Amino acid sequence: MSRAETISAAADLQMQLRQILGHDQVSVKSYGDHLLIQMAGEDRPDTVARLTRLDRSSYSAAFRNGSGRWEPLPGTGSSKEMAELVTTLLEPYLQL
Repeated sequence: MSRAETISAAADLQMQLRQILGHDQVSVKSYGDHLLIQMAGEDRPDTVARLTRLDRSSYSAAFRNGSGRWEPLPGTGSSKEMAELVTTLLEPYLQL
């Protein structure tokens, strides 16, 4: 995926998450083949989860545990499917 495609995918995912969650405190940053899902923090954004591109149209998801280690979430799917999965499983971390 080109840098422009990754930036576009991050913007699309951010829009999907904001629609699902009903607030604009969530943001998405592209980082290589990853889309980092972040919540606004006091000093800096807190990275809660990430989507990793597997192929042209599918992603896997992981969340950052308390020690900073990435733990996989179940399943793979499109960015829309994974946005729904992440918001369902990690809703307490994505609310205001």
